Amino acid sequence: MLTDVAISGARNVIKKEVEKILKYKDLTTEIQRMWNVNTKVITVIRGATGTFSKSLRKYLRLYSLIFLLLNQ
Repeated sequence: MLTDVAISGARNVIKKEVEKILKYKDLTTEIQRMWNVNTKVITVIRGATGTFSKSLRKYLRLYSLIFLLLNQ
């Protein structure tokens, strides 16, 4: 899991999220090939006015699941 956090202008939240996912695409592919593991890019983008990307809720659920699995 690769996590990137950014603060963006209120109107650029979706654009910044896509930019971050594309930024790590090559690294994700390389990690998958080298280590034979699944990887996921998690972006947490907060707008300057307090807005968050729509996918934040999905990512938080994923974090919760991973935390539960690791602490069994």
